[in-house]
Amino acid sequence: MNRPPAIKAENLGRIYKIRGPKKKGDLKELVALKDVTLEVPRGQLFGLLGPNGAGKTTLIKILCTLLLPTSGTAFVDGLNVATQPQDVRRQISMVSGGETSGFGLLTVEENLWMFARFYGLDSAVAKRRIAEMLEILGISDRARAKISDLSTGLRQKMNFVRGFLTDPNVVFLDEPTLGLDVTAARDVRAFVKQWMQDHPDRTVLLTTHYMAEADELCERLAIIDKGQLLTDDTPTNLKHGLQQSAIFNLKVQPIGKKPQDNGRIEDVPGVQTVAVRDHAEFSEINLTLRDENVLPAVLTHLGGRGSSLIALEKHEPTLEDVFINLVGRRLDQDTHGRENGASE
Repeated sequence: MNRPPAIKAENLGRIYKIRGPKKKGDLKELVALKDVTLEVPRGQLFGLLGPNGAGKTTLIKILCTLLLPTSGTAFVDGLNVATQPQDVRRQISMVSGGETSGFGLLTVEENLWMFARFYGLDSAVAKRRIAEMLEILGISDRARAKISDLSTGLRQKMNFVRGFLTDPNVVFLDEPTLGLDVTAARDVRAFVKQWMQDHPDRTVLLTTHYMAEADELCERLAIIDKGQLLTDDTPTNLKHGLQQSAIFNLKVQPIGKKPQDNGRIEDVPGVQTVAVRDHAEFSEINLTLRDENVLPAVLTHLGGRGSSLIALEKHEPTLEDVFINLVGRRLDQDTHGRENGASE
């Protein structure tokens, strides 16, 4: 008998009702998720990418039984998250970047043992697993240190031990390397990859703001924006989908916050996507063009805005290019499309 997929969502929707000004007292609706259909097979490390406010957190909260859907259904480990929440919680775990779980006066060992007992893990088994996992993550020497004395990176590693301690069937990692230094983030990614190899029947759903992290870890990923699922495929297939386009990175003299009378870069025929990041001495432009022949027209346009080329690089499609092509902006940009809030 085939086991059900690790995660399955069917036409999942969530609407928040927001109260307006007190004098009016009316309720406004905010659509956080709209008809999201998703299936993650067992044994897969699945990525979920999207800008702030895209619906990622809402989706994870529903799958973790922290929030009820407004419409549709969702199953985790074959269990309905709305009608079987307690059963779902026994099969899952969640680790969020920047979280401050634990009691500061207790040691690392004491905190982890307490969480293990909350989940019903036998005391002897818990102590053995704690020792093994602290060793794997390289923090066994801090086992008897108080939580309040740990750095951000060490605390996050402890959270990882907590998240995987109970041997869950499905693990939700929400921005797990947020705020970590390069070494700590590398250790965390190495641990996740090794855990998946050692537990081929387990499943991980990862959200991240780091494209390189998603490319390194995820076997498949989905991109979500404005509550809707835009695509769901392997990183390789997503990048191959842009192979026919020409992708350039330009460094030019600052072009200013607002386009001049000759319009926007997007208005140049053959330009598919544009993402601009302003620096102190120059502007960085990521371009996806219909083909290379469009580039001279873009440079002419920039010249008309008083800007000139400093450096140019053509490169193969990356996940960031895929994201920009679908969403219209970089993952690290705000909803206005540029970091400084100006619309290109």
